[in-house]
Amino acid sequence: MTNGSEKYWYNLRTGEVEKGFESPSVDRAGPFDTPEEAAAAPEVISQRSRAWAEEEAREDSWGKGVSGESTGDQ
Repeated sequence: MTNGSEKYWYNLRTGEVEKGFESPSVDRAGPFDTPEEAAAAPEVISQRSRAWAEEEAREDSWGKGVSGESTGDQ
């Protein structure tokens, strides 16, 4: 297994793909196995964020009727 210095990262501040630990961790997304995967990081992050938001919305509405009122099934 390789460590993070052998992986690719997407720099959230600059929008550049980096190999290894070039930037502070707060500015990096990853690790990724290839530079192409790292370059796609913004889309991956966006897709995951939408999926999590949709999941939270479903969980928040669980047990509520169409009007938003509780159905008493909780």
